Amino acid sequence: MANSSKQPITIEATIKAPIEIVWDLWVQPEHIVKWNNASDDWHTPKATNNLKVGGKFSATMAAKDGSMSFDFEGTYSKVVEYQQIAYTIADGREVSVIFSADAEDDEITKVVETFEPEGTNPIEMQRQGWQAILNNFKKYVEEN
Repeated sequence: MANSSKQPITIEATIKAPIEIVWDLWVQPEHIVKWNNASDDWHTPKATNNLKVGGKFSATMAAKDGSMSFDFEGTYSKVVEYQQIAYTIADGREVSVIFSADAEDDEITKVVETFEPEGTNPIEMQRQGWQAILNNFKKYVEEN
């Protein structure tokens, strides 16, 4: 682990949609640009995704007022369709995303994301930021 002094952070969402739809909207760049933001004053004007082990992804996250932007990018270490994606962010931190269909209702999918925190911002702020993006994803999937 790149940052072994801090415990990984886990966030999750239960989404009212079949796992295939949840997966597709998570990985396809034309959808990523529509949900990948933590608040309404940010957006993702550009995303690329080469979904395979060793493949790279990038999402440009920017303030809508043009005051700042950054590229969130990394390399995939594991891709199991409709089950799991693991990747290493450009700064060396590890992230894992698990997708699971509800045992009793295949119209419900649970997404559990675990990531190593960075050392700059408070843990709770990081948890809230990542959870806000996941919540925005849930809202996007359920409205489309």
